[in-house]
Amino acid sequence: MAHSHDHDHHHHHHHPVELTSINRAFLVGIVLNFLFVLIEVLFGLYTHSLSLLSDAGHNLADVGALAISLLAFRLLKVKPNDKYTYGYRKTSILAALFNAVVLLVSIGAIVYEAIHRLINPEPLQGGTIAVVAGIGILINAFTAYLFASNKEKDINLKSAYLHLLSDAVVSLGLVIAGIIIHYTGWYWLDPVFSIIIAIVIVLGTWRLLRESLRLSLDGVPPNIDIQKIREKALATEGVLEIHHLHVWAISTTQNALTAHITVEESTTLPETQKIKDRLKHSFEHLNIQHSTLETEVRDTKCNELSC
Repeated sequence: MAHSHDHDHHHHHHHPVELTSINRAFLVGIVLNFLFVLIEVLFGLYTHSLSLLSDAGHNLADVGALAISLLAFRLLKVKPNDKYTYGYRKTSILAALFNAVVLLVSIGAIVYEAIHRLINPEPLQGGTIAVVAGIGILINAFTAYLFASNKEKDINLKSAYLHLLSDAVVSLGLVIAGIIIHYTGWYWLDPVFSIIIAIVIVLGTWRLLRESLRLSLDGVPPNIDIQKIREKALATEGVLEIHHLHVWAISTTQNALTAHITVEESTTLPETQKIKDRLKHSFEHLNIQHSTLETEVRDTKCNELSC
């Protein structure tokens, strides 16, 4: 029986994330959005606008999310050690999960206050709301643009891009609401748009929560097709069967795989090594960066206990 364990540590990335540009994007996004939060809070208190204050809370949560994501990307550079053999790569997944939970929790306070304001509308300065929201469109659209080129390469970058883009859309809605309030005096529009903001947060965050929770539980990453991995393995010359196949995310950018492959009993060790090398290369094209493969011969009684 030929048992062999092999670990692949190639750094074969088809879509590398440029950490320098990402650091810059996060820092610019954090600074600009925090300044905008201060502007929204000041004018929200001055004009008694719940929609501005709600959006400020939403943007503050986004600032926190950007800061945590930046920390996670910095931790990606920390080398593995005897206690953390994968390093701190999984912090990027935990950051995405934390960000999603924080954003969802913020919805409760927004909706509660919005309902209260719907019952008791307050006079507002619609023009001021529109101007402040207009600044928000510029800031959020610009910072979203900074993440656009890398958004498909990492769940944290995609969530940052989507949050900032949705913030720009929300700001556009607030501009329209402010103009309508200014000319009509329909003050109830302010809490209505607060509720709309809450709905936007839910829609934008639910998928992020679901994906980050799946990765936190070592579920199969959304960009991995287990069936394709099986098909690719069985199409490789010399491979009779693949089983005990496990795939999980090391970080939001790297995935790992372990599996048992069955070969003919007459397969020599050099031939077995070539089979595994071919498999690993194939798996790299399926977004698996780290593969650990164990080989068995035909008719080996393999079960969960003995393997």
